[in-house]
Amino acid sequence: MKNHNIIFFTNCNFPKPFSLLNLISSFSLFFLLSLFLQPVSSSSSSSLINNPPPLPILPIPSASQIQWQLGNMALFLHFGPNTFTDSEWGTGHVHPSVFNPINLDAAQWVRVAKDAGFSRIILTAKHHDGFCLWPSEYTNYSVSSSPWRNGKGDVVGELAKAAKEAGLGLGLYLSPWDRHESCYGKTLEYNEFYLGQMTELLTRYGEIKEVWLDGAKGEGEKDMEYFFDSWFSLIHQLQPGAVIFSDAGPDCRWIGDEAGVAKPTCWSLFNSSSAKIGGTDSRYSGEGDPYGHDWIPAECDVSIRPGWFWHPSEVPKSARTLLDIYYKSAGRNCLLLLNVPPNSSGLISDEDVQVLQEFTMIRDSIFSYNLAENALVDGSSTRGDDEDVRFTPANVLKEGIYTYWAPAENQPTWALYLNLQDFISFNVLLIQEPIHMGQRIIEFHFDILNDEGVWSTVVTGTTVGYRRILRFPAVESQFLRLVIEKSRADPLVSYLGIHLDNFSHLDSHLDKTSINGSEIRRQITLNNSEISAV
Repeated sequence: MKNHNIIFFTNCNFPKPFSLLNLISSFSLFFLLSLFLQPVSSSSSSSLINNPPPLPILPIPSASQIQWQLGNMALFLHFGPNTFTDSEWGTGHVHPSVFNPINLDAAQWVRVAKDAGFSRIILTAKHHDGFCLWPSEYTNYSVSSSPWRNGKGDVVGELAKAAKEAGLGLGLYLSPWDRHESCYGKTLEYNEFYLGQMTELLTRYGEIKEVWLDGAKGEGEKDMEYFFDSWFSLIHQLQPGAVIFSDAGPDCRWIGDEAGVAKPTCWSLFNSSSAKIGGTDSRYSGEGDPYGHDWIPAECDVSIRPGWFWHPSEVPKSARTLLDIYYKSAGRNCLLLLNVPPNSSGLISDEDVQVLQEFTMIRDSIFSYNLAENALVDGSSTRGDDEDVRFTPANVLKEGIYTYWAPAENQPTWALYLNLQDFISFNVLLIQEPIHMGQRIIEFHFDILNDEGVWSTVVTGTTVGYRRILRFPAVESQFLRLVIEKSRADPLVSYLGIHLDNFSHLDSHLDKTSINGSEIRRQITLNNSEISAV
């Protein structure tokens, strides 16, 4: 093996030529010595005194926002008269008799969502046409005037029951724009009407996890002033655990497009005063604001089909396309909201179910195992003393956001070092911050130690937040380094994972890896072709 000049781990400089073999041995020795050469406390009482955790950096998320973010993905259901009329924006004048989903099975919707890893399910309780999927006391334009269930049906009620039984969160979309009601355009009268319907939805169906509304309205429609502040206050009063989605929050925001794609830089920090519902600045919504005073993370909505409602002529996106969207939404500090519209029989179509099953198998094959799970981890520094495991670098291999690595204060360098104890191939990096402590990281880069004993940068990134996933051409190495270049405060890292993605075609020559000396393969059938995945 060649000799090389190397600078390696925890500011340990080797001024003379040093072999990679000796380097590995020295690294192992470093970890062994660290186990035995611990300082002895001078008194038993002093060992009981720990350094407190670092201060959170504001803004920070609420409990309901944390729960929302941990959910990762939600399923959207666009369903209503449009499903039967092959349209997207209904006129509000279609007769209720068109709505008759004779095989409607809300339990099937919930099973599909749960099996595919979605944490909550959101239904268009009322879309722009004004048709209500529950029997509202404020209008006859609802399921009560349809032949479905002989006018006694309640789609919202059936979904609420199925979601509760399956342990999924329920969300509801109540469109502000209403093309049916004659009071629309009369500011006071319509706001009272809207809040009446909102109260029905939030008091009849148990716990609601998310309330979804937007500023969509066609050109030339009646002018209408919405009393958003009153709406938000009532929602939080009736459902204090619910998050409210809109262009400007207050709890989660629109990403600014309907492709499900977030910006590479995406802050949960935001200024709601700088955004207007119905007048979105797509760049500001997409990137957020590193100087923002509000915690309003982004939600990426996209449909599995070209349209939002089911159309017999349309086909779903492929599983690989959904995987790419997942990287660019859930992998960029956002929640992915995937619309899967039920068909006119009242079921999610078989072809959509198949794609979701393939999408789930692909995700599992990539992310079910962290290839760095057995790594030895060191940090450029650690908060507190060596006996305080609350902030140790090894915490980054534990799943979840509530354990994390914290460096010592006022350090010139922030870095994590991993010894995988073997050469491993990978092409995906996953990083998480403990978001309950605020979003901190501004810029970072990820390196491997190459054959010449030199650190080589594999990928660079900006924001991290709840989850950042980066892809790159496959590399193979034993020694890895995460360097945080800029941060709003001392950076905190809760999780670091490396994975192998055989589906994104970033490097097609790698189709297997060795884990603990054994080769692991999974056979997945995609579009009638067999693909080998690790």
